[in-house]
Amino acid sequence: MVDNLFLTKNIQQKTNHVFVFLEIFALEGGIQSYVKDIFRAYQGLNSNFSADVFLLRDVPSCENNFASENLRFHYFKSKSPVVGRLKLAFALLQYLLQQQPAQVFCGHIKLAVLIQTLCKPLGIPYTVLTYGKEVWEPLPEIERRALVGAKNIWTISRYSRDRASVANKIDPDKFQLLPCAINGQKFTPGPKQPELVAKYGLQNAKVLMTVARLWSGDIYKGVDVTIRALPRILAAFPEVKYLVIGRGDDQPRLAQLAQDLGVSDRVIFAGFVPTDQLMLHYRLADAYIMPSQEGFGIVYLEAMACEIPVLAGDDDGSADPLQDGKLGWQVPHRNPEAVAAACLEILQGEDQRCNGKWLREQAIAIFGIEAFQTCLQQLLIAS
Repeated sequence: MVDNLFLTKNIQQKTNHVFVFLEIFALEGGIQSYVKDIFRAYQGLNSNFSADVFLLRDVPSCENNFASENLRFHYFKSKSPVVGRLKLAFALLQYLLQQQPAQVFCGHIKLAVLIQTLCKPLGIPYTVLTYGKEVWEPLPEIERRALVGAKNIWTISRYSRDRASVANKIDPDKFQLLPCAINGQKFTPGPKQPELVAKYGLQNAKVLMTVARLWSGDIYKGVDVTIRALPRILAAFPEVKYLVIGRGDDQPRLAQLAQDLGVSDRVIFAGFVPTDQLMLHYRLADAYIMPSQEGFGIVYLEAMACEIPVLAGDDDGSADPLQDGKLGWQVPHRNPEAVAAACLEILQGEDQRCNGKWLREQAIAIFGIEAFQTCLQQLLIAS
């Protein structure tokens, strides 16, 4: 049943904002983690800020511990996607007519046309949240117009801003940056857990690690490039092992590549690791290696918060968490020789970027929850 309680309840506190998302609690991923950080930061803002959150594909969930007086959630999941979307549209229209919120925040480009259709006739400004590749290529014209019609566009990195701007002919000044955040209390340094060392056979090993989906459509993550770099790395550091965390249909190809290169005994496929176990796995690493093409790359911040040096690609959103190379190595993302050379530098441990304590301090100062909350508040005030 559609949650229409808010439509009849006499709301004493002025509602400043409306957020509309596809789904946050039904799935686990980068976008979902980012949005939860927005919720977490919003909760800590001045009590004058209040919002209602509309969720198209979610149902009331025990995973939602964000509900509060200033953050109210409404769910519209239906067996029929069309029916669910109609329920959301009807309830949102009623809400906009009755409450006249100061701003609507559209959580995905796939909702932008609906938000524009409802907000424009009522003179209510809206902002579209973008993340990465969903806006890197030319959009259908109706979606592009909805994006152009937004008062602002939020995105997570300069790279995503630039690609979306060029691909869809949008003034880059319309974009505002709200980078990903790292929870320094959730990701902390610590010793390698003996049980995990034994589980993966990492005794006396120097460990390179990647956390990534192993899908055939996501080869840009660069796991294959790192495997190709291993022979050169092993020539200098024969104790190296490569721990790959993630699952997907590309794993057989990657395993065959390792076998063909004679390094299959050096590559460990750990499979899926739950989020609450990731920190212990990061602690196994001597270096986090992902020569990828990311919209941002929260994994780099997670590794740095665990005092692990990082390697990323040199032409993507990772330039932001790596601060244009100040905090890590940036290499051509499909170049095994460049990956190998950078890995050798990291394993030698002489560079400032290998100083784990310094890395953690920098990452949290720039991208910690407090910095994220300050940025969010500034954007809300400016909207």
